[in-house]
Amino acid sequence: MSSTKASDAEDDRVFKALASATRRRMLDALRASSCTTGELCGQFPELDRTTVLQHLRVLEDAELVTGRKVGRERHLALAPLPIRRIHDRWIGEYARAAVDLLDRLDQEGA
Repeated sequence: MSSTKASDAEDDRVFKALASATRRRMLDALRASSCTTGELCGQFPELDRTTVLQHLRVLEDAELVTGRKVGRERHLALAPLPIRRIHDRWIGEYARAAVDLLDRLDQEGA
């Protein structure tokens, strides 16, 4: 697979993970503080453990969350680099283009 196709596949996994409000809430919880899998499940009492773990698997596949075993517990942490990559490639470029357009419009109107 070429690096462009690999990069596109990685971006697709991140966008898929971010498409769910539940997964975004999980990322918000992990941004606030790393926690164990059990603690994360406890923050989503409306969901059963299996559903939380399914969402967590999507986040891990997108490399947005990392987990490490400590004894019998699994400690989860936010991995912000994929979001940064999305920002740099997509959001940052579009924001710069919008700012440039507004600047040009402002200069033409002056």
